[in-house]
Amino acid sequence: MAHGMRMDTHSGYMDDGGRDWRDAATRYALLPLRVFLGVTFIYAGLDKLTDSAFMSEAGSGSIGDMMRTVRDSSAIPALVDLSLKNPVGFGYAIAFGELAVGIGTLIGLLARLAAFGGAMISLSLWLTVSWASDPYYYGNDLPYLMAWLPLVLAGASVFSVDAMLRSRRRRRAGAY
Repeated sequence: MAHGMRMDTHSGYMDDGGRDWRDAATRYALLPLRVFLGVTFIYAGLDKLTDSAFMSEAGSGSIGDMMRTVRDSSAIPALVDLSLKNPVGFGYAIAFGELAVGIGTLIGLLARLAAFGGAMISLSLWLTVSWASDPYYYGNDLPYLMAWLPLVLAGASVFSVDAMLRSRRRRRAGAY
C-alpha cells in the first residue's frame, strides 16, 4: 500500500484554519518565488520592448550585435544562427515570451505551462548568451532555470487563477 501526501486537497484561496504555521508556510512557500520570477520576467519583456537600441539588427546594445558576439562561444551556435536570420523578430519573440511567462506566473494562470516557458527561455539563454561565463555560476541564466523548476513541478497552489478555477470545478462537481 502506497502512502503519499496529496498537494491538491485545498482550494488555495481561503485558509482552512486549524492548521499550524508550518502547514501555512508550506502552502505559501513558492509564492515569493512566483512573485519574483513573474515581476522579473514582466520587467525584462517590457525593458526589451521599450529599448529601441535593443530591437535593432545592428548597433550598440542591439539584439543582433549581442547574438553575433555570443555565436562562437555558445553551446548551440545553430540556435544563434537561427536567431540571426531575423534578429529583430527573435528579439520580439523573446520579449513577448517573457511577458506572457511573467504574467502567467504572477497571476497563476496556466502556471505550470508558464513556468515551463520560463524554464525554456532561461535554458536557451544559458546555452547561448551566458554559456561562456567562467566560472559557470557567474552566468545568471542557469540560476533562473533552476528557479523555474519548482514552479514547473508544483504550479501555483495559492493566490492564483488556477486555484480559483480548481475550486470552482470542485464546487460544481460537488453540486451534481
